[in-house]
Amino acid sequence: MDARAQSSGLKLAHIKIACSNCNMRELCMPVDLSEADMLRIEEVVSSRRKVIRGDSLFNNGETFKALFAIRTGFFKTSFASPDGREQVTGFQMAGEVMGLDGIVNDHHTCDAIALEDAEVCVMNFDHIATLSREITGLQRHVHKMLSREILRENGVMLLLGSMRAEERLATFLLNLAQRLHARGFSSSELVLRMTREEIGSYLGMKIETVSRTFSKLVEDGIVEVHLRQVRILDADALKALTNPHSQ
Repeated sequence: MDARAQSSGLKLAHIKIACSNCNMRELCMPVDLSEADMLRIEEVVSSRRKVIRGDSLFNNGETFKALFAIRTGFFKTSFASPDGREQVTGFQMAGEVMGLDGIVNDHHTCDAIALEDAEVCVMNFDHIATLSREITGLQRHVHKMLSREILRENGVMLLLGSMRAEERLATFLLNLAQRLHARGFSSSELVLRMTREEIGSYLGMKIETVSRTFSKLVEDGIVEVHLRQVRILDADALKALTNPHSQ
């Protein structure tokens, strides 16, 4: 690499990451901050990192150093079960923060794999912890992220513990639709970035059961499916499946 190209690369590497100009700001950063506090929080974002489809953002057992705000792309988190099979623990999309699992013991407890080409903002956690003591809005935001993670874990336990196959898949599709809608996408047109096998791993269902349940939803006129494209035709019917005892 010649000197000019190297210099250009260094300049690109040091471009300031401006959270205030990011269209994902309201989803992954505190709101209602003063301009001065916002500028200080922007310093937390040390760099951006591209992750190619199939590559890992971090791995189980890796030392925890940072949180990652997803700018673009889609991820799954998983770990190897005792029998060697992959157990999917979640799916994450743009505007969400990953890496919270590492806060407890300073090591990540899962693998984070990109399901499509993605880009994340790298946020040094030591810097976040320091600023959180000075900026109450940031401290509250970190607490909310941790609370959401706890609620998500409880939700997964409920899925695996008490719901039938249709209830599990309906809950999964509605949750995905709601999260995508919050990012400006359609609440009824979904493109599934994950495979049927990955959905089954997450929902505690065999791949045959996932396919059979999708077919049942199609037969009932609730959804329309073409490969990985899912269109919700009857949102009320789908919601009714998630709470059958209220009918």
